[in-house]
Amino acid sequence: MKKVLSGIQPSGQLTLGNYIGAMQNFIKLQHTEECYFMVVDLHAVTVPQEPGALREQTESVAALFIAAGIDPAKANVFVQSHVRAHAELGWLFTTLTNMGELERMTQFKDKSSGKDSVGAGLFVYPALMAADILIYNADLVPVGDDQKQHLELTRDLAHRFNQRFGSTFTIPEPFIPKVGARVMSLDNASKKMSKSNPNVGSFIALLDPPDVIRKKISRATTDSGREVKYDPANKPEISNLMGIYSHCAGMSLDEIEAKYDGQGYGPFKKDLAEHVVAVIEPIQTRYNEIRRTGEIHDILKQGAERASLIAEKTIAEVKEKMGFLNPRG
Repeated sequence: MKKVLSGIQPSGQLTLGNYIGAMQNFIKLQHTEECYFMVVDLHAVTVPQEPGALREQTESVAALFIAAGIDPAKANVFVQSHVRAHAELGWLFTTLTNMGELERMTQFKDKSSGKDSVGAGLFVYPALMAADILIYNADLVPVGDDQKQHLELTRDLAHRFNQRFGSTFTIPEPFIPKVGARVMSLDNASKKMSKSNPNVGSFIALLDPPDVIRKKISRATTDSGREVKYDPANKPEISNLMGIYSHCAGMSLDEIEAKYDGQGYGPFKKDLAEHVVAVIEPIQTRYNEIRRTGEIHDILKQGAERASLIAEKTIAEVKEKMGFLNPRG
């Protein structure tokens, strides 16, 4: 059994892209591997957050993990800041990370571009991400294409620490599913569906009411022509929608093409909306129950306690090897 770790930031509402691209994989992995799934609130504050919104979104994301099908009896679900060793190991890794490595991070370049003032946390947070992974000696890390660079830095830091201080960390491998790893925006299929997109019509939030979902899909950008055909190079918009349809309806792309042969985009988008609603409505029902009962707080407390048992052992070993004085003598 391998250890798997992944996390999602509590900034903005989780989207259908998060569900298809990440959470469905979490649900599958929990049955075969030792899983740690966290809400990465320490990463969220690398850009300004309103305190009340941060608290609400942290609880909301955690509740959606459970509502989507993650079983807290099979996987550790917790909030990053509830396991203090993450921040401590993150700081220690900043001392092993070179400025040039951080300057090359594409996400830092994108998020800092055109800004007069950029917080130091945004610059150094890849070291904290490395700590998140290595503190549990994770074997596999589910990542999208946009996170592979950060995982490479994590692997480099693990090698660096092991060479300097002795064998300590497992070198993690990326887990990139062949299907469903990347759901694109409804208004521009060249961009990933993102909860941070200012155009709310570009994504389907997991908490969007059914009528809002139907309206967003009806207005989704389509390519010229009317043929429902999977061709990402020449018909990226309809191909993106077909990928969503395939996941929500459990149909192959060939089956979808055959079903809508000669019908055009209208019937296809109408049916797509109903399949998406059918997937999301049960998640919303369970989510509302979790929030009403408050059970998420017990789940997060227990998850953090289990995670802390491992994290504290790791940080103690790291500090001993680096030469820190043991407070117990």
